[in-house]
Amino acid sequence: MRHHWKELIAVDRYVVQSRGALHELDRQVLTLLYQPLIGHRALALYMTLWGDWELLGGQEATHRRLMELMQCSLPDIYGERLKLEGIGLLNTYVRAFGDDEPKLFLYELRPPMTPEQFFRDEMLSTFLQRQVGRHLFAQLSDFFARPMADVARFTPVTRSFSDVFAAVPAERMVSRFSEEQRPLNEGKAHVGREEASYALDDEVFDFELFFAGLSKQLVPRRAMTAKVKEAIKKLAFLYGIPPLEMQKLVLGVIDPSYHIDIDALRQAAREWYELEHGGVSPRLVERVQPLAYRTMENANPRTKEEQLMKQLETISPRQLLKEIAGGAEPSLADLQLIEDIMFQQQLLPGVVNVLIYYVMLRTNMKLSKKYVEKIASHWARKKVKTVKEAMELAKEEAKTYQSWANEKEKGTKTVRKVVRTEMVPDWLKMDYSEPEDDDFDVEQARKEIEERLKKYRDGS
Repeated sequence: MRHHWKELIAVDRYVVQSRGALHELDRQVLTLLYQPLIGHRALALYMTLWGDWELLGGQEATHRRLMELMQCSLPDIYGERLKLEGIGLLNTYVRAFGDDEPKLFLYELRPPMTPEQFFRDEMLSTFLQRQVGRHLFAQLSDFFARPMADVARFTPVTRSFSDVFAAVPAERMVSRFSEEQRPLNEGKAHVGREEASYALDDEVFDFELFFAGLSKQLVPRRAMTAKVKEAIKKLAFLYGIPPLEMQKLVLGVIDPSYHIDIDALRQAAREWYELEHGGVSPRLVERVQPLAYRTMENANPRTKEEQLMKQLETISPRQLLKEIAGGAEPSLADLQLIEDIMFQQQLLPGVVNVLIYYVMLRTNMKLSKKYVEKIASHWARKKVKTVKEAMELAKEEAKTYQSWANEKEKGTKTVRKVVRTEMVPDWLKMDYSEPEDDDFDVEQARKEIEERLKKYRDGS
């Protein structure tokens, strides 16, 4: 396991730089639009690094200083840093000097999206609306909007550059270039402003299958610009649109000049989702494991473990929670927790199902927020993509995860230890010397979950 202390320790040093000038509008966008998505601690880390950029001016500092400024632990700082990286607000680089020497981290702040970019981004704006509700979302949208006059009702009188400024005579230009030029300050660059963005892995959408059934005569490859491909990835990730369905949507919005209107594609994706789901807003928890990441899709399960793998690959996290609860709708708190980790850690639905299954059998059929987030963060760093990988990692790191669960219990009045060796699923066999908890029968709970999943699979 890549523990946080193998990635980062308090004596490791860091230096901050920015990819562009940060302004008051950025602070408003970060506070009102990004904070509901990443949480107040991730925002605090960004603002602290912003302050360091202005205060230190490129000087190095230790992470202990960062811990003192934020009054939080190093694992918390590390976890919040990952959120900033995932949503496109931070680039992190590291320089190692030796096994026993402190590392040097370069934290490169990236400006947030402009309000226009944010509200035009289908995924971020949709999740913001789900986080804060329609009323507050409309209030935020109105706050960042400004009245615009109808330019068509006016006559343009703006002068061009050549109308105002005279050209420099050629002979003066030649003499100036022949003079000795003063070099730019080495190691420095002029402050600029890049377009804010965040990255989704290419694996979230099967472009190979998408292009395989798409005629080059109908959709030339030149029409598939980088912006169009990025929009397709985001829309497919948000709405769960398969490659073959996306083909139809693209064919429906391409114009005679072979230009793909991204706004029209967004609208088509929304309409497709509303038609498929009866007008319900998209939720990540409704998605199932993408076909490209199913290891049991074309296999016939031969063991109970493989049967469980196939079930977890073909059910959504929301439906899994519902089946575990015996058909009762999951609580909003549980759904929100699962949706948060799917968005912030970018875990695929099947991987999240393994996480739900594992945690439920470790914590008396409850979803402990800190415990779930800690394991999810580890799986995200390990880039776990399949159900099989998640199950194998859960088995390998079982003792470590149990120690995390025990840490969580230390603050309670009665320490409940719920795991015993003979009561765990075959794929989670481990050696524990923990005392038994007679109040919760893990084996019975596992059998009940498997029975409910079997009924769900059989449609009974």
